[in-house]
Formats: sequence, C-alpha cells, structure tokens
Amino acid sequence: MSKRAFTEGAEHTESTEQQSQNHAVIILASGLSQRLGQPKQLLVKSGEPLITYMTRLAITTNPQVIVIVIPDNYHLLASMMTELANQYPTVQIVVNSQANTGMAHSLSLGIETIADFKSTSIERVLIMGVDQVLLDEPHLTALLAGKQTVVASRYHNWRRLAKHQNRDKTVSDIMGLPLAINYKLLRQWQSELIGDKGLRHLIRGLPADQISEVGNDQISYDIDTPEQLAFAKQQGWLDS
Repeated sequence: MSKRAFTEGAEHTESTEQQSQNHAVIILASGLSQRLGQPKQLLVKSGEPLITYMTRLAITTNPQVIVIVIPDNYHLLASMMTELANQYPTVQIVVNSQANTGMAHSLSLGIETIADFKSTSIERVLIMGVDQVLLDEPHLTALLAGKQTVVASRYHNWRRLAKHQNRDKTVSDIMGLPLAINYKLLRQWQSELIGDKGLRHLIRGLPADQISEVGNDQISYDIDTPEQLAFAKQQGWLDS
C-alpha cells in the first residue's frame, strides 16, 4: 500500500472521526526477533519498513495518540521512529530496556505513556503487534466498532493455512492481537501484566458477554522464523 493510500484512508468523514477519536493505539514492537535472526520491525512491505507500514495503518484509525514501544538495542530503528514521530505529532516513542522479559512489560510501558498523555476522553486502547503482514484497515475498523469491553481478533494456526490443510476442529482458534480494550480496565490490570502472556490470561477471566471477536484468518500470518519469512516473501506479502 502506498503512502498516498494511507493518506487518503486517513481522510474520514466527520462522523467517523467522532467515533474513532476516543481511542489510543499501542504498537508492541520491542521484540528481539531472536528466532528470526534479524529485526522483524525492519522487514520491508510495500517499499517501507514494516514498523512504519504498521504505524501508518494505525494512523488511519485517527487515534488521539499512538505509542510505539521499541527495544533499546536497535539504533537504526530508534532513528527511524524519531523521524516518524517528528512527522506525526500523535506518535510517541517508548524504549523498552527490558525487552527480553516479555511482551507484558512493553504493554505496561505503553499504558503508562497513555496515562501521562492525561486525556480524559480516551475510552479504549487498540493494541497491535508489528508482524501480522496481512493486517489491514477494515480489520482495525471492525475491532473499534465493537461495543464490548474487549474486542479481540480470532484466527487459525497459520501453519495449517499455509499448507492448505483442512482445519482440525480439535485445535482451538487463537484469540489475540490486534484487539481493542476498555482503557480504564487496562489501567486496572497494569500491575498484573507480568511476563509474556499476562493480558490474554486476564481477558480469559472476563465474563463471556464482555468479550467479542472479529474473525480473520489473514491475521494468523506473522513472522517469527526464517521459514515464515521465506513463505511471506514467496506469497508477495513482503518485499524480496
């Protein structure tokens, strides 16, 4: 998708702006990509680094603030994100010096940054990763259109889809990112976010009527290993 397309996508009608301005975005991009062997944030999609692509995608939802959490050992990434923040006033960059402790600490840093923003009108937070290469604006819009306390993505295991295997009904679907969540609840949970799976565990403890899901098997394709990267390039989802 071109930069122009992202710009055009951001030109919403007044009613859409009123609906979407009550949220913030946290992009969790502090992973060290140890299994991949190279920073996944810097993989290239449509001619630009994946983290830049995802940031522009988040901008199309017209949030009050976008918090991007990055690791402290990628200097090129930090420089690139600083330029992006200078270009878009809503973008805030947070460096996670404990990226090896898991995703929960990154999320906690993101929550704290939103709290420092001191907006009284933020009602929800859209939480995204950086490597779901087929994530698109309609999916984010659908998440934000939900009214429940948590509106999460649901998808199948990507390996089964990649191999065109029949879905095994004995294997549970995945409920995960991106998701939209009530901001006050997220603040309440902040102290309980420890390790790599803290948020998912907390969400599962909610009553069923407080959770809804947006199904989209495209979201299952993320990039964690060289094999997944090769498959994504073969499919044309990432630039060669």
